[in-house]
Amino acid sequence: MASKTVALDADAYELLKRQKRSEESFSDTVKRLAKPRRPISDFAGMWSDLSDKERRELDRVYSGIRDADRRRSERIRRLWGEK
Repeated sequence: MASKTVALDADAYELLKRQKRSEESFSDTVKRLAKPRRPISDFAGMWSDLSDKERRELDRVYSGIRDADRRRSERIRRLWGEK
């Protein structure tokens, strides 16, 4: 496989290095980060085949996640002295 040399300044290199996973090469990291993202419309209807029970369970789980996130945000605001 052909290769090319790319010059990065120290800051760019550190940013890339932080994104690199242990099993990845730098080329793999660049490919992962630079690949096109799927539009959110691709996910429309993704859960349409769930039963009512499965949907309620997802609602319960995501509600718990949102509550935990809200409590965490409030705790951070208190620590920072915000209201």
